Amino acid sequence: MSFWDVPGVKAGVITGEAAWGLLIHAKKNGYAIPSFNCTSTSTVNSVLEAGKELGRPIMVQFSEGGSAFFAGKSLPNEKGVLQASILGAVAGAHYVRAVAPAYGIPVIVHSDHCAKKLLPWFDGMLEADEAFFKAHGEPLFSSHMLDLSEEPDEENIAICAKYLKRMAPMNQILEMEIGITGGVEDGVDNSNAAKDKLYSTPEDVFKVYEGLSPISEKFTIAAAFGNVHGVYKAGNVKLQPELLGKFQKYGQEKVGTDKPYFFVFHGGSGSEKSEIAEALTNGVVKMNVDTDTQWAYWEGLLNFYKAKEGYLQGQIGNPEGEE
Repeated sequence: MSFWDVPGVKAGVITGEAAWGLLIHAKKNGYAIPSFNCTSTSTVNSVLEAGKELGRPIMVQFSEGGSAFFAGKSLPNEKGVLQASILGAVAGAHYVRAVAPAYGIPVIVHSDHCAKKLLPWFDGMLEADEAFFKAHGEPLFSSHMLDLSEEPDEENIAICAKYLKRMAPMNQILEMEIGITGGVEDGVDNSNAAKDKLYSTPEDVFKVYEGLSPISEKFTIAAAFGNVHGVYKAGNVKLQPELLGKFQKYGQEKVGTDKPYFFVFHGGSGSEKSEIAEALTNGVVKMNVDTDTQWAYWEGLLNFYKAKEGYLQGQIGNPEGEE
């Protein structure tokens, strides 16, 4: 069955049962939907163009910092208010909705890591979702991520449960993080995190399932298996995707459902193909790619400039002559 056969899946932004059905299809068929951090209309366009060329569904996601950049760095973004971040994320989601159908592929619109200090941003996006839902019968965003992994697990799960209760009436998907993704992203610095925090346990993951599944089935888990934001030399990061299989087995023994979890792979840039393949086998349905695509974007600009440098030195005249 093609992903096009999933009920409700269409060209353009999908939400609710269609978006969740696409994740179920990914899990059953052993693939993950790539999710790219976007900071501008041009980066959104490049992701949509790639999806169109490959004929595959994609996710466009906005981080808090990326959202502020989308709106404009000169706008106020006061701590505890984050008005520019809210505005940029909402504007970005509306932009994706406007152009995605023309690219002919299904698109999930998502927000990336939201730490506890960034909850005003999350609240602002949910207010936009609720207003859009009231007008159109679906939320503006397909899904959101809460990253409260710096907090105690009990608090992390409790806050996620509170927000999932708010999101469930809109049929919205929540992504949550248990355990820590190393490195630095969006002002959250986990580069010195204790190594044991980079690896979740079966008990950690099952606590998430226990806390969220009674509210809604529509949640994914960014469990830690040694993944780190950024690109590193081979051997510097010890990914253990086999841990995801152990988590699934533990959960299956508890609830009697084969592979009960929907996992997310953070820190995907630079990963070995074999590691990705094993993660997919163990229930990863979404894979974040940020550093690799930022580099490709910058390198494309750089190479174009180098190739056309002589033509870009003045408004009049070029290497072929003054005229």
